[in-house]
Amino acid sequence: MGHSLLWQILTTREPAGTRRRFERNIVANIEDTTMSSMDMLDVGQANELKLACRREGFSPEDLKWLCEGSTLSQLRKVRLGHASIEVIAHVIDCDADPFVPDGWSVEEHQKSGSFEWDASKVELWLANGQKNGKILEGNKLRKEMAKKVPFNACVLDYLLANPHLIPQEWKGKYVFFWGTVYRDSRGNLFVRYLYWSGDGWLWGDRWLDDGWRGSYLAALRAS
Repeated sequence: MGHSLLWQILTTREPAGTRRRFERNIVANIEDTTMSSMDMLDVGQANELKLACRREGFSPEDLKWLCEGSTLSQLRKVRLGHASIEVIAHVIDCDADPFVPDGWSVEEHQKSGSFEWDASKVELWLANGQKNGKILEGNKLRKEMAKKVPFNACVLDYLLANPHLIPQEWKGKYVFFWGTVYRDSRGNLFVRYLYWSGDGWLWGDRWLDDGWRGSYLAALRAS
């Protein structure tokens, strides 16, 4: 409705009750039109947002975070040029001493300098003896690992402290960090691994006398 018509209606000498009805109808029409337009925008933009989140690998936890507090407001400041985003480099000291569970000792710890976390530079590796349904004993697998460059437990513990860095595709897998081998109080050798429990990321351990299946992958530096 044009402004001139609105002014004409509001200034026409009509009984007070009639004019109030006109005013209410005008406001209602404007609100209905605005809500209808916003509803159409919401549906289209919600679908656009869903597709973008899927393309960029957003998880339900990411979307929940996006909707909390003033997160969207802070992101809008970036869009308007009032703020900027600083990418944090996650540098892991692979020369540091590893975490040692109570009663354990470190049998072997391969130090490999610093590593700036980049999931694309991590290879999840299987030995031939683990493929096609085969099972390979851990002690034999350790000998094959001598030819590789496995990540040590420093990387495992850094990822546990920063679980948002762990790739979603690692869920359902057991990722072993063969760069650190432990010995328990009874003399048994173990390697620790990372896995998704359904509620969060945890670490476990496996005895080297046990068999290693196809879901037990070694985290190596990608060549």
